[in-house]
Amino acid sequence: MKTLSLFLLIAIAATFSVRGAEKPNILLIMADDIGIDGLSCYGSDSYRTPRLDELAAEGMRFTHAYSQPLCTPTRVQIMTGKYNQRNWLYFGILDPRERTFGHLMQDAGYRTGIAGKWQLHSYDPPDFPNAERRRSTGMKVEDAGFDEWSLYHAWQTEDKGSRYADPSFDRNGELVGPEKGEYGPDTSVEFLLDFMGREEEKPFFAYFAMALPHWPMVPTPDSEVWKDPSRRLDESTDFFPDMVHYMDKVVGQLVDGLEEKGLRENTLVLFYSDNGTDSRITSRFRGEEIVGGKARTFQTGIRVPLIANWPGTIEKGQVRDDLIDASDFLPTLAELAGTEIPDDWFTDGLSFAPALRGEKGHARDAAFFWYDPRPGWDKVKYSRHIFALDHNYKLFSDGRLYAISEEGFREELIGEADMDAKAKAAKQRLQSVIDEKMSGPISEAAKTEVDAFGDPL
Repeated sequence: MKTLSLFLLIAIAATFSVRGAEKPNILLIMADDIGIDGLSCYGSDSYRTPRLDELAAEGMRFTHAYSQPLCTPTRVQIMTGKYNQRNWLYFGILDPRERTFGHLMQDAGYRTGIAGKWQLHSYDPPDFPNAERRRSTGMKVEDAGFDEWSLYHAWQTEDKGSRYADPSFDRNGELVGPEKGEYGPDTSVEFLLDFMGREEEKPFFAYFAMALPHWPMVPTPDSEVWKDPSRRLDESTDFFPDMVHYMDKVVGQLVDGLEEKGLRENTLVLFYSDNGTDSRITSRFRGEEIVGGKARTFQTGIRVPLIANWPGTIEKGQVRDDLIDASDFLPTLAELAGTEIPDDWFTDGLSFAPALRGEKGHARDAAFFWYDPRPGWDKVKYSRHIFALDHNYKLFSDGRLYAISEEGFREELIGEADMDAKAKAAKQRLQSVIDEKMSGPISEAAKTEVDAFGDPL
């Protein structure tokens, strides 16, 4: 009996040891303002993205990934696993009472690091009407579950400096910069490679909230005019292709760095975007001209790339049509980390970890959007929208139903007289999704729609 008990203990210990060894490192990269029209592996004819194309070819590409139309709504949603009506306060703000995927991964035994853009603590400049209600009300990065950070736009809006040439960062609580002659995305990559490459027992979770290719559209170190330091902050949409190419390049630098450090085999790399391409940009996509839809609820504003690459786990060349939205990342991370989401955390997301293993899993039938970019100093022209979509239809809470394209960005309003049985069934089904999601917890701030200055409409 003692021998049997000893064997059982050894077996149990071995099981836990294997599970611990199999916990993957995770690098989550979120680009800033790029839809599927920006990547050649999705059909872009305007830009070269060879490193992202390679990640997709050697891993998995999701064709129906969605984000919110603007950055803060997506950033709040991805970090908390909640639809925005649950915890919305203001644009540029993450409720400091929230728990994030940083906390989740820390509790699961991970080292956690973040680099790039924060923009979740304070947004409005001091002279904007009612700014005093909102300034410095958001979450500080040191309270967000990250052991280390190097972040642009971490504190006050007017102190943010440059994110590109001669950048400034809050690095682990110390203001660094302006770093003359440096380029912000390169600095972020250096920080992340140092963080990920340290020999420690714990696996790492690294979140790269990339600045590229967000406005201002300025030269990169690969642009010809970069050679003239006086022109490194010149602004022109002509530089946008250079920024997309550099976005691709820094992804390649991270992947190469993981390879050099012997970390590539047990590291899952996820590439996603916070919203569609800037509306000042027109791109060629599958032979058509596509105007960027950032900030708008068109497919061009919300349909974004999602690429997953994990050597030895994800089969090469996989293309999945699972519906994915930003709320799905937190439960996915929990499953990959082998941990449970605490019972007192309300989450809307569904894990897509089974899809990464080639399994069916719990694929969602529809994605839901509660989108409100207000209040904020540059949000006068925007307003609240609530809608849900599946692979073929998109329904707004005001009753508008659109037929949407499986492959690209096409959408067409369907009038009541033109609704066939399939469209009517889709409308009923998506309305039930909206009703269900709006019946759960709703934050006090989300209960009243406000104008750009924060005053009730």
